[in-house]
Amino acid sequence: MKWATRANVHVDRAACAWLIRRFIDPGAEFVFLDNPAEVPPGATPFDMRGAALGHHQGRCSFETALASFDLTADPALEEIGRIVHEADLADGRYDAPTAAGLDVLIRGVSLISASDDATLAVTDQLFDGLYEHIRQHLLSGRPPA
Repeated sequence: MKWATRANVHVDRAACAWLIRRFIDPGAEFVFLDNPAEVPPGATPFDMRGAALGHHQGRCSFETALASFDLTADPALEEIGRIVHEADLADGRYDAPTAAGLDVLIRGVSLISASDDATLAVTDQLFDGLYEHIRQHLLSGRPPA
């Protein structure tokens, strides 16, 4: 399936792409648009103005996707949602000290990547690691060694 978003991937778009590939559509193909009005036919837009999978009711696109695809029962994904929310919106809604570091890492990766696809190749691993760290912490009650 094709998914469309704005070019120049940052934290919310990277998180959404990871969520889509990891939990919704493992064969996802992403299209990065300079003009959000040019979503290809059949592509599902995300993290774009007016998209169903966008910012709604004070939530970032990642949080909207979690709710839309009924993934809110996974506490690790919920925690990532809080982190991404704070990294993207910085509105102080959540106590998410990890947010600032995640934002800096993804901005840095986007600065050295040759393309948005290259950025996602790295950020997918960052989110895999973040997910596993949070999951193990929640299972054991303490941060992984």
